[in-house]
Order: sequence, then structure tokens, then C-alpha cells
Amino acid sequence: MLQYVARLLQSQRWRSVFSFALGLVLVFAYAPFSQPWLTPLVMAAWLLLVVRSQHWRQAAATGFWFGLGWFGAGISWVFVSIDQFGGMPLIASIFVMVLLCAYLALFPTLVAVLWLRCRPYFMGLSLFAIPFIWLVAEFLRGWLFTGFPWLSLGYTQTTSVLGNFAPHIGELGIVVVLWLMAVCIAYTVLRRQLQWLLAVPALLVLGVAAPSINPMEATGEHRQVALVQGNVIQDLKWNPDEQWPNFHTYLDLTAPYLDHDLVIWPESAITFIEPFAQRQLADLDDYLREQNTTLISGIIDLDRNTGDFFNSMIVLGEQSGRHWYHGHPNRYQKHQLLPIGEFVPFESLLRPLAPLFNLPMSSFSRGDFIQNNLNANGVLVAANICYEVVFSRQIRANFSDETGLLLTISNDTWFGDSHGPHQHMEIARMRARELGRPMLRATNNGITGIYDEQGHTITRIPQFEPGIASARVMLVSGATGYARWGDLPAWGFVLLLLALARPWKFRHSA
Repeated sequence: MLQYVARLLQSQRWRSVFSFALGLVLVFAYAPFSQPWLTPLVMAAWLLLVVRSQHWRQAAATGFWFGLGWFGAGISWVFVSIDQFGGMPLIASIFVMVLLCAYLALFPTLVAVLWLRCRPYFMGLSLFAIPFIWLVAEFLRGWLFTGFPWLSLGYTQTTSVLGNFAPHIGELGIVVVLWLMAVCIAYTVLRRQLQWLLAVPALLVLGVAAPSINPMEATGEHRQVALVQGNVIQDLKWNPDEQWPNFHTYLDLTAPYLDHDLVIWPESAITFIEPFAQRQLADLDDYLREQNTTLISGIIDLDRNTGDFFNSMIVLGEQSGRHWYHGHPNRYQKHQLLPIGEFVPFESLLRPLAPLFNLPMSSFSRGDFIQNNLNANGVLVAANICYEVVFSRQIRANFSDETGLLLTISNDTWFGDSHGPHQHMEIARMRARELGRPMLRATNNGITGIYDEQGHTITRIPQFEPGIASARVMLVSGATGYARWGDLPAWGFVLLLLALARPWKFRHSA
């Protein structure tokens, strides 16, 4: 059987087929399927295909088809929003989706081609150069055209033993650990030496031991928190006639929970434009202050001097003795905007083409990269909105030792009953593990949940139904290694692995 497979892999066509299949299989490592053991095995198998490449075109095909399978299956949920809300013919929606996946597939293509091109200059164990090249490619993917770092490999380990490394080396460091395991598995096959496999249980043992050096300590304080999931239908959300019904949906759900310290409404839960609803918001602010509770809600803000719109969060009610007013600095404005959904590049050309490029509220301006934590009833909250939670560098930049809670609000209604919201939740839980603070995640229709500083679920609400996630959240103190050093350990680790490849000798290595 193995000989038959080996003969098949001599054909570039079959290598491409196997690469595509491996990319498809990788989706099962992510939520909601959550099979983290697949990741190092899939990546090791892909490495064995890359090694067989004799020409850069063969390496490019192996990388591209792997990426097309990986992203085609992994972000297939994007098609739900394009198809249901894009207003384009089916064939055009499919074309846009294929184009997006093909663009993302260029990054594993780059990895395969760069490694093959550099291979003649490695004197040592050349596969150990792959983690460094992979991190460079992933940096580019998270930066070009504002970045799309979704489906980073480390998120497959959010709830696994390897996820225990998150407070120390972050998600990117976990990516390096996965690649170390994959390279060692590949060398076990290539060199037929079982001792290479010893790295895998050794890393798992370290993962088991990692929580014992966690620096987080309970402060003895807690906050009673309620997250409201309104389940407002997306087609009605921005209908002007539905503004008051939407508002009262959230008010009615919140009413029994006004004894809580903190209430969270999701992204753009208030569909009034903020300066046009000042009386209603001031009245709600006064009422919440009387109840000694605080509400954080998503809302759309308008700077009437410049005409700029911002996807924002505001704080109403108890906030260090101050009243809300339009322009109050105790707010957050989204920085990392979603292409097409929140801003349209080349909009003068694209907007006339299809409703996809003219969605409601798709002309936002950016808030600052670093903003003050929200002051909410005596606790500082590091906030972000929706897609931003995947940008770990930004989340860390807005975190401080005084931060008590992490908060992300979202509207995943765009993606229906797909695996997108599950992946989104998985990413938010990774941020909790990295920074060692409880994470509150409030969404319009799911997945709404509260997670402790280790990413464990405290409570959550099922999707597609209105409800409240209510819990007593214990506050903790201390700074994780990731909070202190960010991604530096991960980059240091890949440089050490690169040294094993010994790229300074101009000599071919088989």
C-alpha cells in the first residue's frame, strides 16, 4: 500500500490532489469539530509532499492546492454572507469566494517555493527552516490589505494541552510548537529513525506542566455580569421602522438583570445613530445610574464636524460618578475594519458593481490603534469589536496590568448556521488564555459566552435564540509572559530552529 502511494506521489497531479485533500482535512482541527491532534499530522504530511518537489513550479502547486483546500473549507462561512446579503448571481458569488481563497492560498505557496529555493544553501536539517518561513508568510497575511490572519494554526489548540502554552508564548508560539512536532514527524518518515518522535510526547508533557507556572492570582473581587443576546433578524436590523422595536428587545431582556454590576449588549445593538438619540440615551444613562449598574453597548457614532462614522462602544450608567454625553471619552471606536463589510477599497469603482459592495454601514472611519480601557463600574475593560479579536498584537497593545476584563462584541448573524461563529469564539478564548483575563463575548445571535482567564467556559447561550448569559466572574491579577513579551519568544524560537538548518554554508543538503 505504501509503495503504491509512493508511486502516485511521483505524479505532480496526484501530489496536488493529496495537498488539496490535506487542506480540506485541516478544517476539522478547528471549532466546532475540535480535533487538535490532526494539525501536526496534516502539516507533516504536507511537508513530505513539499520535499518531493524538484522544481519551484511543483512546490508552488503543492502549496497552492493545500492553501485552496485549507481556506476553501476553513472560511466557507464567508460564502453565506456573500450569497445571502451580496445581492449577486450565484455564479458571481462563487467567483468572489474562489478569488478570496485563491489569494489566501498564495501564502502557503510562498512558503513552499521559498523553502525549495533556499534548500541548496542549507547544510543541516533543512526542514527546520520551514517554521521561520511560515511565520514570515503569516505576518504578511496578517498585514497586507489590512490583513486577514484567520485560521492561524495555533487556534486549533485553544482547548488542547498545547493551548496551555498560550500564556507564555502566545498563539504564534503554539504555531511554532506545532511546526516542531510536524518537522520531527516528517523526519521520522524520511530518515526512518523513531527517535525523532520523542519530541512529540516531550512537548505534550511540557504542555501538561505549563499551567503550574501560570502567574495569575485571584484578587478576591468579582463582578456579576450579564451578556444579552437579542437575536435580531439581520434583514430588519437597519430598517428605520425597526429601531425602536430593536431597542426595546434589548431593554426587555435586560430588565430582570439590573441588579448586575455589568450588562453587555452586542455590536450595533443600538441601531440609532448616537448623536440623533441623545435624549433616549441620557434617560437610559440616568436610569442605570439609579440602579447602580453599567451598560456597555455597541452603537454607530457620527462626528458631525467631519461626517465620519465609527463602529463604537459606549458606556452608560455607573462609570466613576460621571454621566454619559455624546462625545464622552469613555468609549471605544473600532480600529481594524473588515474589508467590504465596513470599508470598501477602491469604492468609486466597486460600489456601482453590486449590492455586495454597498452593504448597510460599510463606510466607517478607523479609531486609534491604542485606546484607553473602558471604565465600567470600577473595573477596566479592554474592548474590541468583532473581527478585531483575531489581531492579537492590537489586543495586547490595549491591555495593561490594571485591565480586569477582556470584552469582544460581534454580530455574527451575517454567517448563519456555519462554523464561522464557532471559530470566532475559539479565537476569543485564545485571547483570554494569552493575556490571563476573563473574556466576555456578546453577539446578536451567538455564540455569546463568558470564559475565565484560562479560556474555560463559565456560561454560554445557544445560537439563534434570545437570552442572557449571566455569571459571577472572578477577577485576577498578574501578567502573563505573552502580555510582557508578545511574539518575541515565538520569533526567537524559529530563529533557533533555523540555526539547525545551518543556512550559512553554500552546500546542498539532501
